[in-house]
Amino acid sequence: MKNVIVAGVGMTKFCKPGLHEPYRVMASKAIKDAIADAGINVSQIEQGYASYIYGDSTCGQHAFYDVAQSGIPIINVNNNCSSGSTALYVARQAILSGEVECAVVFGFEEMQPGALGSHWEDRESPFDRANLVYDKFDIPNAPIALRAFGAAGKHYMEKYNVSRDIFAKVAVKSRSHAINNPLSLFTKSITVEEVLNDKVIFDEYMTRTMACPPTCGAAAAILCSENFAQKYSVKNGVKILGQAMATDTQESWKDPIFSVGAGMTANAAEKAFNIAGISPQDIDVIELHDCFTTNEVISYEALGLCKEGEAVKLISDNDHTYGGKFVIGPSGGLMSKGHPIGATGIAQCAELSWHLRGQAGKRQVEGARLGLQHNVGLGGAVVVTIYGN
Repeated sequence: MKNVIVAGVGMTKFCKPGLHEPYRVMASKAIKDAIADAGINVSQIEQGYASYIYGDSTCGQHAFYDVAQSGIPIINVNNNCSSGSTALYVARQAILSGEVECAVVFGFEEMQPGALGSHWEDRESPFDRANLVYDKFDIPNAPIALRAFGAAGKHYMEKYNVSRDIFAKVAVKSRSHAINNPLSLFTKSITVEEVLNDKVIFDEYMTRTMACPPTCGAAAAILCSENFAQKYSVKNGVKILGQAMATDTQESWKDPIFSVGAGMTANAAEKAFNIAGISPQDIDVIELHDCFTTNEVISYEALGLCKEGEAVKLISDNDHTYGGKFVIGPSGGLMSKGHPIGATGIAQCAELSWHLRGQAGKRQVEGARLGLQHNVGLGGAVVVTIYGN
């Protein structure tokens, strides 16, 4: 199988709700940056894939029209928090099929303050199955994302007899990385004590700084075939070596850890590693879905970075940061960089591309050759992507 190339990337600085520009402005800036980064002309783009979850239908067209009104197909993608990587997934498939040689993938979000909730209270929720799990485990009611990841963290602590300190240490690590990212929302360091003493938001253990903030922003990537990259002298291309997407199985409803995507993650990761022909231990740099620090810990194990129940050792050995086995979330991750949902998966792609190109500045992972992207959407979908030079 031939590889699809990430020819160029771009993103805006993420910001808090109320401080952002209109989504079409943010998105068009990211698209223009990605086009310039790829060194191509907008007329060479044959299809577009727009990722967002908050907005009317065809917002993708409205955003792209600020860049060009060239008549190309624009496909709007909504797959909850995995929307950005889902857009990458379908664009890659279009290129592999031979239908197109060059496509733009872009994501954006204008979010509102506060916890995520449903905008459709007059019909069944896709989270009804998950809520049955939380009711069975006597999990307190809360907005769905907070309830889901809060329940997962509580179950993890009970299952492996660990304290909430493990989640605080991950938050501190993420913020220490974000300090060197000029596009991050938060750029000030924090301590374990500050995290643990912050405002409690769920079940007496989870504090505000264990959760990612609502964020606004945009990101874009130009994807192309190897033939296109060679023909038009794409200089800084990064290869997608393997990619897989998974959704829920019956296993997802057995406990709170699996309800937030542990099983989906393991399934997608296994497929992606097999396609790429590598193992988890070969990876240098990782951007994973740390919407809550609880999910980062769970994902270490689901991705195969360590054995089940050994995330606490990986953290205590500093094998999740610079100087260890892996550098996880060099951007600051969703926790510190921010999580504008439609843009998140594509921003992860941009971050990994910069590291593999040696262009990540002060946060550069030295000698990075292989990157892993992990993006989760409740309801559910997981996309795991492996990048290489």
